[in-house]
Amino acid sequence: MNFEPSPEQRQVRDAFARFCDQRIAPQAAALDEAHAFPRELFGELAAMGLFGMRYPEEAGGSGMQLSEFCVALEEIARGSMSLAGCAAMQSLMGTKFLHMLGNADIVERLFKPALRGEKIGALCMTEPNAGSDLDSIATRARKVPGGYVLDGQKTWVTSAPVADFFTVFAKAGEEKKLTIFLVERDSEGLKIGRAIEKMGVRALPTSELAFDGCFVPDSHRLSKEEGDGEAHLRKTLAEIRIITGAMAVGQARAALDAALRYAAERRQFGKPINRYQAIQMKLAEMGTELEAAAQLVYRAAWLRDAEKPHHKEAAMAKLFASEAAARIADQAARVFASYGYAMEYPVQRYLRDVRFTLIGGGTSEILKLIIAKELSA
Repeated sequence: MNFEPSPEQRQVRDAFARFCDQRIAPQAAALDEAHAFPRELFGELAAMGLFGMRYPEEAGGSGMQLSEFCVALEEIARGSMSLAGCAAMQSLMGTKFLHMLGNADIVERLFKPALRGEKIGALCMTEPNAGSDLDSIATRARKVPGGYVLDGQKTWVTSAPVADFFTVFAKAGEEKKLTIFLVERDSEGLKIGRAIEKMGVRALPTSELAFDGCFVPDSHRLSKEEGDGEAHLRKTLAEIRIITGAMAVGQARAALDAALRYAAERRQFGKPINRYQAIQMKLAEMGTELEAAAQLVYRAAWLRDAEKPHHKEAAMAKLFASEAAARIADQAARVFASYGYAMEYPVQRYLRDVRFTLIGGGTSEILKLIIAKELSA
């Protein structure tokens, strides 16, 4: 197993590192303060081919591996976790099921334009009383002539305020099992609810969604059979966890870089604070955790690319990377001392934004249960 970056990975990193330094980082604070969807940068990412990286050329993508995509997301998250979250939703969760299961009309009219950034997709799974517990999903799809009628409520829907279409998980059939539907924004009975104000990733719009007698034609049932939704979801969860880990690594890199710069510049008692052992120990621990997190993430991505068993490794990578990133952001703020609490420095944003990775793809507690089960199998 070789963790040296391939020529393709180096090329991707160089391109997105430049984009981060020149376009994302200079705007990150303003985007956070404006609480606005980063539409201009979103369009630029589309032009760079990010949204199609994981899809084959015949579908309008570039057919790259998950490892390359993780490199790109890591660099984007280094500049702005909000933009990385928007990009992840568009590149995977919001479009994956259309590519896997959509008919020719859906692919041409929605999926391919989404890869070009012309349409925006979102995934609707979480509900007020259903998060990790999929069995508690209460949204129902009732069969009627020509289609289904959806009733229920979703929450924490990323990109919902700006989305053109939604992939919705609802229970259908006599056995009431998860089934996947496509709902377009102008569908009667679909209501975009209140925006959720968040402490972090504030440029990543999130809101509630309600289905009140929302009609969905048979052609928009993405599931080939009623009740196959959970199986399709579980195939995608590992990728979601790996890319979430990559975003955590990117944010942790930004926090460590900021701490290193500040520690070299800040002087106390006649010398830079990075000359003091207490600060050196913090920096050493942060660097070590970052390296370990990156190794776990890219090992999981490598396993996925090689089509080897990777579900346990994906859970481990996401668990460790997100928790390590949260610790690194906290330690970076401590290096800044009082200025770590000041809005003029980005470290406070890293501290707020990194918590996004603790939630997306499964909480740490759920991941530990999954890992323990895999270890005992």
